[in-house]
Amino acid sequence: MNRFMIMTVGKTHSGKTTFANQLEAELRHAVVIDQDNHAEFINKHYVKLRPTAGANTLKFAVTNAIVEYAVQQSHVHIILSNSNLSKHGRSNMLRYFHDHGFVRIIVYFDLPIELLKERVEHSQRTKEIFRSASSFLEVLERQERMGLDEPAENEADHLFVMKSPNEAADIIDQIKALAC
Repeated sequence: MNRFMIMTVGKTHSGKTTFANQLEAELRHAVVIDQDNHAEFINKHYVKLRPTAGANTLKFAVTNAIVEYAVQQSHVHIILSNSNLSKHGRSNMLRYFHDHGFVRIIVYFDLPIELLKERVEHSQRTKEIFRSASSFLEVLERQERMGLDEPAENEADHLFVMKSPNEAADIIDQIKALAC
């Protein structure tokens, strides 16, 4: 059986976590690894260990430990639900999964900024994941300023681009077809 790694790429409130959870429910033997859960855990239990500046290396270490365990100690498909906005970071993760024999899929959430701003304004999501931002709007504005290294066809074995939330079910069906 081929194992799949499905990586979500997109800005805050683009639907990455919702999509990942829907895919997990539809795809047999799959698990979601969501960095927002790791950030919330660290902020609740280990805030004194959290880096005060620069990259959140503790969050990345937790995520990497869970990924490593899932790759080495299980036979599940892995759904990575985090922003993955940097091509450099994506490349390292995609190379790791390639080296471990996974079929690599990127799902890129290319939704209109107006929709994202509307979602952020009405968000009920917990802010427990924040380390250096005060709101999801601040996160979105930072992501807009920094820009996005859009995924390219040659980065993974398959690339799906979601331009509308209505495309989620179709993309999930296509991924399920690949995994069968």
